[in-house]
Amino acid sequence: MAASRDPERTGGHVHDPHSLDTLALPSRRSGRRRDRRGRGLRGPLLPPGMPAAQSRREEFEDAVLDTVELLERSWAKQLRDVEFGIEEVPPSDPSPWERGVPLGRSFASDAVAGLPARVVLYRRVVEARADGPDDMRSLVRAVVVEQVAEMLGRSPEDIDPGYRES
Repeated sequence: MAASRDPERTGGHVHDPHSLDTLALPSRRSGRRRDRRGRGLRGPLLPPGMPAAQSRREEFEDAVLDTVELLERSWAKQLRDVEFGIEEVPPSDPSPWERGVPLGRSFASDAVAGLPARVVLYRRVVEARADGPDDMRSLVRAVVVEQVAEMLGRSPEDIDPGYRES
């Protein structure tokens, strides 16, 4: 059947599919589509591997892992059985000798309970104290070094010669 050219039956519009110019629309297979309002291409703003795509938690975990790896180069034997952990905030019942909010804690091993020695950092407290990502990394390094030094009965400068620089 031919296209309807009767303006009264088509609401005043003449529709002739052969007379329209074809629009260059991207196919669904090409992967490049505009959003439904025609404002731009859909897709992520940054690839998943980019640093800006990391959450604050992931950045904090990376900072702790980098510091632990740095310390393990020199203290692998002493840190072999030490676990490093991250908690959001410290428990609400601080130790009597602690003043203020701790950034981290170290716990000696408990052979009776079967618990290894542990170093725990409190993410939100450290992030609140830091003035940005670089300051957060140096603060994480300082806290880990201080807790490891306390655990091993040494000074922080013995554990990490760059301690005062961080």
